[in-house]
Amino acid sequence: MAFTIILTIVGLVLVLSEIFLIPGVGVAGVLGVLSLGGACYYVFYEFGLLAGAVFTAAILAVLIGLIVYTIKTRAWKKLALNTKIDSKVQNIEEEALSVGDSGKAVTRLAPIGTARFDGKAYEVKSLEGMIDAGTEVEVVMFEDNKIYVRPVSADF
Repeated sequence: MAFTIILTIVGLVLVLSEIFLIPGVGVAGVLGVLSLGGACYYVFYEFGLLAGAVFTAAILAVLIGLIVYTIKTRAWKKLALNTKIDSKVQNIEEEALSVGDSGKAVTRLAPIGTARFDGKAYEVKSLEGMIDAGTEVEVVMFEDNKIYVRPVSADF
């Protein structure tokens, strides 16, 4: 019986930490579900069908109750990011940049990085793989609000 209690507590802690602390399908959630499943199996095996069904229903009720309690107490507000985002996506149409403009890679383009054209920094994507910082680049095309560049010395 102690083994079942330990598996249940460990399983509940792991599942709840996966739900509220570590979002995603990770190791904690998988181990928690396996632990709870093992506890349910052990109860069915050791104590019979009725005890196993009651135990499984109790585990599900506890999980659902904790989730409902968390939602009603607005604990999600503490977990959510409430910061207002004031930045904007780089809009190429309003910028004074055109195909053939030359600039310099400020960061390594691997393949995305920053390049400076006419004193302004832009996020760019290399068409030719990695480009080291400080390399002269030229604008090749615009597509899906992205600026594609290649090294000036490279020939197509």
